[in-house]
Amino acid sequence: MTTRIALIAHDKKKDDMIALAGEYLDFLRSCSLTATGTTGGRLANELGLKVERKHSGPFGGDLQIGSLLVEGRIDCVIFLRDPMTPQPHEPDINALVRACDVHNIPCATNMTSAHLVLSQLQLRAAQQAVAPL
Repeated sequence: MTTRIALIAHDKKKDDMIALAGEYLDFLRSCSLTATGTTGGRLANELGLKVERKHSGPFGGDLQIGSLLVEGRIDCVIFLRDPMTPQPHEPDINALVRACDVHNIPCATNMTSAHLVLSQLQLRAAQQAVAPL
């Protein structure tokens, strides 16, 4: 089964997202990826990843991803948040993180937790690929 990952990054964290995705590039190529607008565009343009792009976060992208999550169409959220900059769409951000909690979906909000989640997902995918039928 293909792992379905949502990728979101605030403006000051977009470079971190590109670096993170670059470290897990081979694994992410095997996943179904969804991202908010600008983040998805950068992932596609700079790393060649196939990404389903939603609106930018302030224009409803976080809510679109939250809707997919509630429908059971997202397995993991990597949301590199900028805790030092106020966000005009903070209620949408809180709603997405709450939806992750309600539906028991892993949500990594910083680089360390993102590495932990992605490395575990990558390990699980590798184990499933070699498991006997």
